[in-house]
Amino acid sequence: MTAPTDVWKIASVAAAARARAAVDRIATDAGAPALERARLLSALTARLRRCLGRGGECELLLHVRQSTAGRTGRLEASLSPVGHCGPGPLDEAPSLTCSLPHQPAQDGPSVATSLPEALLRADEYTAAVLNLLDEQESLVRLHREELHQTNQGVLALHADLEASARAQRDLLEAERTARAEAERARRLLTFLGDASAAITSSLSHTAILRRLSDMLAPDYAEHLDVWLFDEEEYADHEDEHAPRVREHSAAAVAAARTGRPQHAAAHPGGLPGVDDLPPSALSPQRPLLAIPLVAQRLLGVLTLTAPGPRFDEDTSVMLVELARRVGVALDRAHRYQQSRNTAEALQRAQLTELPTPLGLLLAARYLPATWGMNIGGDWYDAFLQPDGSLLAVIGDVTGHGLHAAVVMGQLRTALRAYAVENATPGEILTRLHRMLGHLQPDLYATALIARFRPGEPEVVWASAGHPPAVVRAADGTVRVLDAKPGVMLGIPLHYVYTDHRAELPAGSSLVLYTDGLVERRGQGIDAGINRLSHALAALNTPELEQDLDAAADALLKPLLHDSERDDDVCLLLCHTVAP
Repeated sequence: MTAPTDVWKIASVAAAARARAAVDRIATDAGAPALERARLLSALTARLRRCLGRGGECELLLHVRQSTAGRTGRLEASLSPVGHCGPGPLDEAPSLTCSLPHQPAQDGPSVATSLPEALLRADEYTAAVLNLLDEQESLVRLHREELHQTNQGVLALHADLEASARAQRDLLEAERTARAEAERARRLLTFLGDASAAITSSLSHTAILRRLSDMLAPDYAEHLDVWLFDEEEYADHEDEHAPRVREHSAAAVAAARTGRPQHAAAHPGGLPGVDDLPPSALSPQRPLLAIPLVAQRLLGVLTLTAPGPRFDEDTSVMLVELARRVGVALDRAHRYQQSRNTAEALQRAQLTELPTPLGLLLAARYLPATWGMNIGGDWYDAFLQPDGSLLAVIGDVTGHGLHAAVVMGQLRTALRAYAVENATPGEILTRLHRMLGHLQPDLYATALIARFRPGEPEVVWASAGHPPAVVRAADGTVRVLDAKPGVMLGIPLHYVYTDHRAELPAGSSLVLYTDGLVERRGQGIDAGINRLSHALAALNTPELEQDLDAAADALLKPLLHDSERDDDVCLLLCHTVAP
């Protein structure tokens, strides 16, 4: 709540003195602290002097604002001009305030205090300020004594600290040197680990050497040459026109002859385990480091040109160890390529030359995996039986490599043997199932067999866990033979495979394939089968009957353009025509 406003007209020094005395009386009666009263009265006196100095008449407005509880309050004092009061603003600052711990006297702020009494009370404020100054001077003396004692202690310790600082500087310098050496060793070990992981993750000679060059230059070598003794054998087909190293330094020749690292420079390098040679004519300004590439035999020499004036000892030790790991990676890649080539050659040798029966056109494609050992398990076959019918077969052996290729050959041979007795596709698969479980209990296989009889507008088929065949009718409609397939061949389970029939009149096409054609990482096989169905529907009957091989290529193109080819792909396309 707010008490009524008291207005004082200020036109003379006496009026200003009485107004100041009234403010003093209000603050004193309300119990305002002496220092706060002194600050209020000093500020008010300054403003009253400015008022009187400007001339004219001013009004002093006094407000006593009480809190909601009514026990405490606040005194506000503001000056405002009455009429003309000289140039410029009168009161540049906001209202003066003073907290009131108690309520002032009931007779309000208008009760005046006599000027003599106000003058004597002003001395009280001066005494309060002087007491505060005395307290501050006492504190200053106390702090000065404490500071003096502290300075004495600091001076006493200064000599010890000086000696300790020198010792600490020596220790810090030694620690800094040790940390720098440890950090450099850590960087070298980290680089060696990362480089080894990058090199050993590849099975391509070209990729290994390319990664080696990218990692070493320019931080550890300004230039590097790799001299492989069997360069033609190691060369990748994709880099047939890559430049060859025609001239080798004397250090590289010495490393190839002795099997020891060689260092060629104007001054001996003193590198651990490395022989020193005179500077090389191929690099007279920069030192060379020639390191043999050794696995189970000496494969070649890695020659590095120093990125600076010299090779340091730690870096040379790391480079020698890296070269050893490169040699192991190159030897492993060479053995892998030999095994892959052998498996692919065996796989292709066992693929069938397609027959040319009446009323049926055949086209087949086999595409080995472009990387990894994922070859040797997929096959197709097509052959005539004694009764004149034709069996079309597609299959996939679990596992890869030479062993899978050998098992695939055994299955192919056994299947032809069982088919001689004019057995149905289901009977043939049942016998193959028992045979594989007996001879190769750790390997399984999928297969699909389709029988075509001349003049019959249908096909009899049976499946052992193989992806379903896709049929295109003469009018272009496509359907999937999605009858439930039997279990995989070789599963330790007694099983009898069932024969199924599907209409296949003249002008129809049947597509048999392996999972490498339709499977993609992160996608189910159903999406791939749908893509195959759309690609088959896009073909037309005249195109199929005129050039079935071109139709097979047209079928593969949209399915493999985005494939990583990490598995074999087999396709057998069968198209019926009028006899």
